[in-house]
Amino acid sequence: MVSKWSVATNDDRGEDPSGAVSRARHLLANSKRIVVLTGAGISTDSGIPDFRGPNGVWTKDPGAERLATFEAYVTDPDVRRRAWINRRDSPAWSARPNAGHRALADLERSGRLALLVTQNIDGLHLDAGHDPAQLVEIHGTVREVVCLDCGDRRVMESVLGRVRAGEEDPRCLETRDEVPCHGILKSATISFGQSLVAKDIARAEAAAEACDLLLAVGTSLGVYPAAALVPRAARFGAAVIIVNGEETPFDDLADVVLRGSISHVLPAIVGLAG
Repeated sequence: MVSKWSVATNDDRGEDPSGAVSRARHLLANSKRIVVLTGAGISTDSGIPDFRGPNGVWTKDPGAERLATFEAYVTDPDVRRRAWINRRDSPAWSARPNAGHRALADLERSGRLALLVTQNIDGLHLDAGHDPAQLVEIHGTVREVVCLDCGDRRVMESVLGRVRAGEEDPRCLETRDEVPCHGILKSATISFGQSLVAKDIARAEAAAEACDLLLAVGTSLGVYPAAALVPRAARFGAAVIIVNGEETPFDDLADVVLRGSISHVLPAIVGLAG
């Protein structure tokens, strides 16, 4: 049985008194089929706040969670107006991949990444150079917009331009037989109350069962079904590394637990891993 390790925040600057960084690097270097699960914590160093952390969006403003609830969005025009303001002003549009994103892209280029599953909707993994074919955005993407009536899907910027021009609750302009749809538009993200894409879940679960190491990064591991990938991988014999700023429910299950700045920790364990 592999020993469990933890590392304090200062260790991500190069100190490794517990051997945790070395242990994680060894596990990564000797793994051939790695699955990575990322959450909001990997993007905080890019200027995008997380949701549930000490300084998270929903921690500071619990009412903001209502904007991510599907029923509220569909039934309440004020929720949609607030949601469009948030999309217009989102830090995601100016954010750039940080060293953590780039380290995972390096891992993919090494040929040992079987699949990257992200709970993030910001698109920064794609900006870092990941192959879309090896990426599952399990909660969707904010970079596209979808009509809830006709299903038309297009880039988000095509609608944000209308919001900046003064439209508070833009509707679908797709026409059929010269009749405008006027359906409700929403970012192509999965809100509370919406079903995840079944084929994405199945693909992520199959990858977790087949991997020899699962690396969970920047996720509280409190949102399912994504969080269930960790115990699933362990049950099928994979090693588990968790990199996160706070404790998670599966820390006791992990072979290595690393705490600290993800943009420092990931390059230390991935960039030097073989």
